[in-house]
Amino acid sequence: MQDTAAGAEAMDTGPAAPPPRPPRRLPRLLAAAVAGLVMYLAFPPSVLGPDEGSTSGLWPLAPVGVALFALAVRRLGAWTAALAGLVCGLAFFLPVLPGLRPIGTDVWLGLSVTEALYFAPMGAAMALASRSRLWPLWIAALWVTQEFVRGRFPLGGFPWARLAFSQTDTPLTAYAALGGAPLASFATALIGTLLAYAAGEHRRKAAALGLAGALAVPLAGTLIPTGSGTAGTGEKEITVAVIQGNVPRAGLDFLGQRQAVLNNHVAQTRELASQVRAGRVPRPDLVVWPENSSDIDPYRDDEAYAVIDAAVKDVGVPVLVGALTETPDGSEVENRGIVWDPETGPGDHYTKRHPVPFGEYVPFRDLLTSFISRLERVPRDFARGTRDNRLTMGPAVVGDVICFEVAYDGIVRDAAKDSGILVVQTNNATYGYTSLPWQQLAMSRLRAIEHDRTVLVAATSGISAIITPDGRMARRSREFTPDIQVAAVPVRTTATVGDRLGGLPEWLLALAGIIGTGVAVRARRRAAPDTLKG
Repeated sequence: MQDTAAGAEAMDTGPAAPPPRPPRRLPRLLAAAVAGLVMYLAFPPSVLGPDEGSTSGLWPLAPVGVALFALAVRRLGAWTAALAGLVCGLAFFLPVLPGLRPIGTDVWLGLSVTEALYFAPMGAAMALASRSRLWPLWIAALWVTQEFVRGRFPLGGFPWARLAFSQTDTPLTAYAALGGAPLASFATALIGTLLAYAAGEHRRKAAALGLAGALAVPLAGTLIPTGSGTAGTGEKEITVAVIQGNVPRAGLDFLGQRQAVLNNHVAQTRELASQVRAGRVPRPDLVVWPENSSDIDPYRDDEAYAVIDAAVKDVGVPVLVGALTETPDGSEVENRGIVWDPETGPGDHYTKRHPVPFGEYVPFRDLLTSFISRLERVPRDFARGTRDNRLTMGPAVVGDVICFEVAYDGIVRDAAKDSGILVVQTNNATYGYTSLPWQQLAMSRLRAIEHDRTVLVAATSGISAIITPDGRMARRSREFTPDIQVAAVPVRTTATVGDRLGGLPEWLLALAGIIGTGVAVRARRRAAPDTLKG
């Protein structure tokens, strides 16, 4: 009887249910590639037009791309998810960074692959975190973790093409004023993960909740005050001028005629002075020249000193001159912004704190130059500046940022502290008619809202711009065209919430991504013995 009962119990129980089939890899990898391409379309220049539309991309596609990628890696094994991350990264960075091709196709491909590698561990961590109940939150934070690491390592990092930089003029831009660019990236990623949650849920109420959350994030962004909404009571207004002298030619050899580049900026400054005397434009309180406007050291070359000094005296107000100067021992070069006064000549200056590896200095020079001859184009390394990047120019204190430094949160935050105007001195001639000038302009617009500051972008060949604290472009130049921009702009010294918090939001969000992944892994390990028992 006992044997019969045991047999009947076995028959009632039936065979064990088969384990769930693992996700097929190829469709997931294809979905990851599509996700990367969709995110690329969110970044400038816009595919819809070569001019006005280029100041922003198809920004809603950034969270859509995140959603596709989150669905592609959800519940995958860690190694497959890492491969999917690499695929997504390649599909994203290769079309985002073609502006580097003038330097060399190998540079473009090498940097794109390097940047894509950061997506591999992120993909693996996203797959692990997706097994947690709060996975939309953890995965959005993981995106900040990836950008945190990518923007710092190695060699100081390359924080280009962060999600925040696709949200220049959108309902999500204002998040930068609360928690800097990292919070804007988090908000963008969170919309994507909530969309993925809604798409992957079979329960109607849960899916509706995810969709409602995805809609609530941009709605909340529209309620965050920016621009004049955060202005201080002591705001004043000054008139500024931005000079774009242009260069003889595009590409790597644009500075082959260094004297011509300097003469172009001198000529435009003298033209500005002439227009002021004729009453066609108001007299500016300060003038900004771009990076590399004088690649002849004015401290060592009497002729360069004389023509700059004459132009400054002609316009009669302080001019911020971008110049390359030698260090006292002549072993290195400094990329400087020099305050040139019409009465006292060159005075205070800021030296670029974050030189570009392989462009302004060569890491492991002795080893690499032995088999990469092109590195000889950088015969001397650029010195790394240590000075404050806040400079007094007439009635205002300006925070100076040079070229790619606009992508680095800490450097821009330092420039905004106690200054009334931000200046981005840049030289885009090497990257002319590519995506990079547009992407740099987008970053500058985000920085205006992030720090509630007027931003003056001075570029040798374009794109130069005068950007108001609400991110609007009061003036904007075309590329490879001499240009003079004059406008009255507000001077503000109030600090945004993001300024007060500094780097804390990024650290907390990056840590949250790691903690969320750890929580998911721990929960999975706890569940594993129970699964074996069952």
